[in-house]
Amino acid sequence: MLHFSCDICGKDLQEGSRSRFVVKMEAYAANDSAELVDGDLDDDQIEEMARLLNEQEENGDDLEPAPAAKKMRFDMCSYCYRKFTADPLGRESLKFDFSQN
Repeated sequence: MLHFSCDICGKDLQEGSRSRFVVKMEAYAANDSAELVDGDLDDDQIEEMARLLNEQEENGDDLEPAPAAKKMRFDMCSYCYRKFTADPLGRESLKFDFSQN
């Protein structure tokens, strides 16, 4: 028998139970198709690439590219699932509640 627990709160979940939810997400780079114009063909591509690499090295940026795509899977209890679906990006947790002094 497989053991499941909520990936947010850690609560034990039973296999096949209606209180266990699975959330699958996929993140990938957007591929906006851009049209080529005559000015793009006039640019020296090798010189531009060298400039970008030098700029990255000067800034200390990591030269490894970000992964093209990432798939994620989370098991959640019913409480955490409802909370997640109500605010999937966690925007509410970023709001500050300042007192009226």
